[in-house]
Amino acid sequence: MTTTSRPGTAGGPGTEPDRLPRVLRALAVVERLGNALPHPFWLFWILAAILGVASAVLAATGVSVVSPADGEEVVVRNLFSGEGLAMAVETAVDNFAGFGPMGTIVAVIMGVAIAERTGFLAAAMKVSVSRVPVSWVVFAVAFAGTVSHVASAAAYIILVPLGGLAFRAVGKSPILGIVVAYTSIASGYDASPIPTPNDAIFAGITTEAARIIDPSAYVSPVSNWFFNIASSLLLATVITLVTKLVLAKRPDLDADPDANLDDVATLELTPRDRSALRLAMLAGVVALAVIAAAVLPPSSPLRGEDGSLTESPFLGGIAAVVAVMFALVGTVYGMRSGSIAKAADVPRLMAEGVRQMAPVLVLFFAIAQFLQYFTWTRIGDVIAVNSANALETTGVPIWIVFLGILALLSLVNVLVTSGSAMWAMAAPVVVPMLMLLDVPAETTQALFRIADSGSTAITPMSPYFIMALGFLQRYRKDAGIGTLASYTLPLAVCMTVAWTLLFFAWWALGIPLGPGAPVR
Repeated sequence: MTTTSRPGTAGGPGTEPDRLPRVLRALAVVERLGNALPHPFWLFWILAAILGVASAVLAATGVSVVSPADGEEVVVRNLFSGEGLAMAVETAVDNFAGFGPMGTIVAVIMGVAIAERTGFLAAAMKVSVSRVPVSWVVFAVAFAGTVSHVASAAAYIILVPLGGLAFRAVGKSPILGIVVAYTSIASGYDASPIPTPNDAIFAGITTEAARIIDPSAYVSPVSNWFFNIASSLLLATVITLVTKLVLAKRPDLDADPDANLDDVATLELTPRDRSALRLAMLAGVVALAVIAAAVLPPSSPLRGEDGSLTESPFLGGIAAVVAVMFALVGTVYGMRSGSIAKAADVPRLMAEGVRQMAPVLVLFFAIAQFLQYFTWTRIGDVIAVNSANALETTGVPIWIVFLGILALLSLVNVLVTSGSAMWAMAAPVVVPMLMLLDVPAETTQALFRIADSGSTAITPMSPYFIMALGFLQRYRKDAGIGTLASYTLPLAVCMTVAWTLLFFAWWALGIPLGPGAPVR
């Protein structure tokens, strides 16, 4: 592999460190620090140990607060006491089995797995980026990136190389296509117009955190849906503008002369796949019509009391509805395309999807225990109440608090790229604290979405950053970490700024974030 850099290239392999921009040198430091962190599974057990020490000290000094919910005194409990040990042993299995996101995420993944593994999602993405006018190809790839989140991590594998092919097919730089596709997925990861598995995970963690203040609290997987739809459109627009006005003017967008550019044909679907996609989409439309007919009548059993839709069995079971929809279109596509040959293939594909989730389920075990310990010690109550009181006393405007939380979580996200892990650490503190300042849990979760996404496209700690670099090196052999980061940085910064402004506008106007979500 050559070690020279082209004009305008930032940080290809072999480039002297002092020639790298300061931001890219900082990313190298971030990479080293991040690599020094333990696996998130062990990180939560380390945090549990730290929590135990803190609880022992605070309990020994008699730290307590008065609960604003019922006026009762809340005293910190020692996790290392006999009572704490008994709690940890007795509740270990129940913590895991009853962990909010567990059942929801498994159900959604079983449905999504059929749509993914039959080829439906890949076919839909190919069509979405290949049949648009040249002037719309940037927006099409960017918006497809936000929609692709329904496939979770598979979105990177499917769409990033397709982005390069789509750009090449219309005479644009495939390097730019790789960058647009990757950044739209990474820095817009929590902004999807379609409910995703992440929505279920975040809602479960947010619910657990909100119950520190309100034991009856419940946050739906679609509690941020309206905000997500607007966010996906906004981010696709920002990516389009920055790409055309900034990135497209870079002098280093040409592929290597010897790069293999004869793969554009992979964007095309076979006649059988096109037929299967049309049939699957028709089945999806019919299913949506049936669901609407069942839910819209005020007397529908899927509605709540007095015909309410916001608090109804339908929204309560929305994860199951999403799973069935994906399973339906995936099954129809698979039967027509030939990827499903017999009925037994359907549960096999579902099992493969759950098997792929095994690492996440293992992480859930550690997260569930940590959250139970945190709640039991009541340290979260103390931090939340004291922090809220301090903010009220000092009169800090709520928008300053929002910006502080956003900045802090964005920095943490550079090192801890697992959204579920970061939210499990942050939610038990920030959700109760802001609830005491009359900020709904759903709003705090929407703020977290921005922090969890914005910096992801620039951090070398993300395994998908390295994957995207591999796709980039198909066209530019000398591309390195600095190269990709220099492309994604302006996109990530502009996306975060625009998304933050949208959040504040949403908050100021009092628009509901999703079905059933409180306005303020």
